[in-house]
Amino acid sequence: METVSRISSMLETARELTLEAAHSASSVRAQRSSYSPRNASSSQIKKLLDSRVDREILDGLRKVISMMYRSESCLAFFSSVVKNVANPNVEVKKLVYIYLLKYAEEEPDLALLSINTIQKSLTDQNPQVRALALRTMSGIRVPVISQIVSLAIKRGCGDMSPHVRKAAALAIPKCYRLDPSTLPQLTEYLSTLLGDHQYFVVGPAVAAFMDVCPERIDLIHKHYRSIVRKLVDMDEWGQLATLRLMTVYARKCFPRRTQKVKKSTLKGFYDDEHDASGEVEEGEEEIEVVDPDLDMFLKACKPLLQSRNSAVILDVVRCFRYLGSVEQLESAVGPMVALLRSPQDIRQIALYNIVAIALLIPKAFTKYISHFLVQSTDPQQIWILKLELLTILFPHCGMHMKGLILSELEHFSNGFDADLVRESVRAIGRCAQNDTSTSGKCLNILFRQLSSVDENLVSEALTVIRHLIQQDPASHKSTVVVLAKRLDTTTSPEARATIIWLVGEFAGMDSKDNIAPDVLRILAKGFADESETAKQQILLLGAKVYLHHLLNKAKSQEPAQSSEEPKEQSEAANSPEESAPQEDTITTLWRYILLLVRYDTSYDLRDRARLFKALLENPASTELASLLLLAPKPVPHTPSPSESRKDFLLGSATLVIGSDAGVHGLKGYESLPDWVEPGKEPDPRLREEEVRGEAGEKGYITAGERLDRALKEHDGAAASGSKLNGGAVAGRSQMRATSIPMLSPIFHASGLDSHRRICAAFTGKGTSLEANHSFSFRPPPTTGDGGDHSDYFAQNLKCLATQLGFDSRRLTWPNGGWPHSGQAIIAEDFEWISNKRTGGIMPVERSSSSNDPKAVTYDGVVTRSPQFVLGVQGADCPSIFLYAPESGVIGLAHAGWKPLARE
Repeated sequence: METVSRISSMLETARELTLEAAHSASSVRAQRSSYSPRNASSSQIKKLLDSRVDREILDGLRKVISMMYRSESCLAFFSSVVKNVANPNVEVKKLVYIYLLKYAEEEPDLALLSINTIQKSLTDQNPQVRALALRTMSGIRVPVISQIVSLAIKRGCGDMSPHVRKAAALAIPKCYRLDPSTLPQLTEYLSTLLGDHQYFVVGPAVAAFMDVCPERIDLIHKHYRSIVRKLVDMDEWGQLATLRLMTVYARKCFPRRTQKVKKSTLKGFYDDEHDASGEVEEGEEEIEVVDPDLDMFLKACKPLLQSRNSAVILDVVRCFRYLGSVEQLESAVGPMVALLRSPQDIRQIALYNIVAIALLIPKAFTKYISHFLVQSTDPQQIWILKLELLTILFPHCGMHMKGLILSELEHFSNGFDADLVRESVRAIGRCAQNDTSTSGKCLNILFRQLSSVDENLVSEALTVIRHLIQQDPASHKSTVVVLAKRLDTTTSPEARATIIWLVGEFAGMDSKDNIAPDVLRILAKGFADESETAKQQILLLGAKVYLHHLLNKAKSQEPAQSSEEPKEQSEAANSPEESAPQEDTITTLWRYILLLVRYDTSYDLRDRARLFKALLENPASTELASLLLLAPKPVPHTPSPSESRKDFLLGSATLVIGSDAGVHGLKGYESLPDWVEPGKEPDPRLREEEVRGEAGEKGYITAGERLDRALKEHDGAAASGSKLNGGAVAGRSQMRATSIPMLSPIFHASGLDSHRRICAAFTGKGTSLEANHSFSFRPPPTTGDGGDHSDYFAQNLKCLATQLGFDSRRLTWPNGGWPHSGQAIIAEDFEWISNKRTGGIMPVERSSSSNDPKAVTYDGVVTRSPQFVLGVQGADCPSIFLYAPESGVIGLAHAGWKPLARE
């Protein structure tokens, strides 16, 4: 019973809470509806912005942002919004920053008042706030703050959070557009960010490099391999920038070399059976020699073909097209075809690039032909490209696929869309032109179209037939006859004009079986009912027939003999009725055509008639008439429409626009540079290791550089172990016997065994000197002689360094003890000098002079540099070890007292 009562009580309590929450939600909803952005007045919004309650401020800011995105003027709220920039609420800061970016240009003076507050946010403990502040400051387009933005970027480049460093990289192009004179400083920042160990910092850094100084490829040399290794892990936009950078970099730094190798071919099995030596025929072939660094990049590109971003896939294809081999390009065909399952805009761009690749390697696309068949839902831009692809792949397909393509084209040529009909017929013509073995089948399909009631279809089909006939006139004599018979049923003016032109073009091919005079005679009967286009062709046909008659007459006349010439002339004069051969009929027919044209209403037609009459009336001008009327016509060639754009860069907007973009492409279009000539490329050793600058370049020498120089100068100094990110005491333990009794056993942090980049260990205090409180790792006193204490300390430290594999001169101690300062520092913010007391290093302010360095008091240190070994000493206070595997940040702190715990 007691259990039942408890359950009942719990249910009753839950019911009351539910009712209360519902009531609260309804009241809030009602309040929001009464203060909706459309209904709220300016005074109400200002009242919310001036409130001291974060919830009301957020409500007011949301209303302002909503108005802003509806293109309503929100400038009246500028002062009320900007004063909230110091609000500690992150959500409030975000909305205020959005507003600032929108209206800072219109109110530059008021915007400058918020700069100091934004600068303070750059030192906030929350990296999200620091990154947001940096993005906002760089986005305020007021040229006066360019130097402030540059300093903020410098600070962001050394921030421990990779998100802040990423924001610094994205801010560099904005600062450059704000003030181009900051380029030298920004270039130095870029050089630092390009070498960052975080891939999502390097990607934006490369994008900034391409915007600010893409010609400075000398900045890339030392980071080339690191960038290539990070390529697969970058975000899509970083991958796009990196792929484009490396495409240009490869052309400028990797010469294209070839090598001749012997090609051995075994003789046939039954060849030279008497020769028992088994000789081989040797030849030479030329193969391309790929630079190892270029091959490394191309291999790193291959996994990106599985990217979810279509632009990345197309950029990889571009790299393979302009840098790689045919085999690598063929491996990208499948991912490109997969883009056809994307939305319409992506499909269209993908098809333009597929067509450009298909012109190079059409056989690689033949197995994907079914993906290029036109669908009823395809828009015009899509099916035009699909039809072009089908015609490109047509000659490389098997007979089954050729039949399928022709069936599809015939089907769409009978459709209702005039544009689709026209393009389908033209595609049939290109298929016949590209593969002569199927030209007969294509002609049969086109002849079937001539019986259609659609005049556009008939006219287009005849145009295509004309092109096919002109390619091989001798084998299409019967085709011309068949077309001439269709003049009785063809009504389209364009179609009739095309047939008449074909008859006239082949009028003199065979004088015995020539149908041109009969066709001309039939057409002369209905001359008055023809269209002007057909009349022009009939006049041209008459001129060609009469000219052939004159030429044949001149050839048939044998040289007149002196004894027979008077007799023949007298017989011709005595019997004129018997001198009416076929030639006179053609002459009469020609004069009849001229008479019909003379009284036609068309000025152009009458002018043409006078021209032909003047040419053919004088037998001496027959040769000139032949040059004008019977000159051989060039064989029409209808290439693929994309042939004109194949030289444009793959993946560019100019490739999509084509010839409309002009000879040199759109504004901003840049073609790839030529391959660097062998011997003129940069030294490959520049890509092997990072070259460190001298102190004069930076103004200070870092602790890592100082210690590296000391190690080189020290005779017999053993190189430090693998460069680890840091640790309490870093290095792999190699336990060996030691003669130092004060050193307690070393214990490893077993939880870090899976992280091979670091190793952490700790040791207890010694017991021999415990009575004097001189612990084994307590540093010597700051004054006086430490005596044995100093020896113990030095020997124990040396023993520990030997066992763990690190250099004690890289070791940093929090002021050699536990100052309980409650301060944690970032190692990269300070300059490090030798600490004579501990034998390691210590931080000093960068602004202090070298003669009187200003020491820093701290209990914890955080770093991302591989140059530091972190150590901390504790008594009854615990030590905190910090490690972020993703960012590579490591830290160690003496966690005594409450201040440091709060930090």
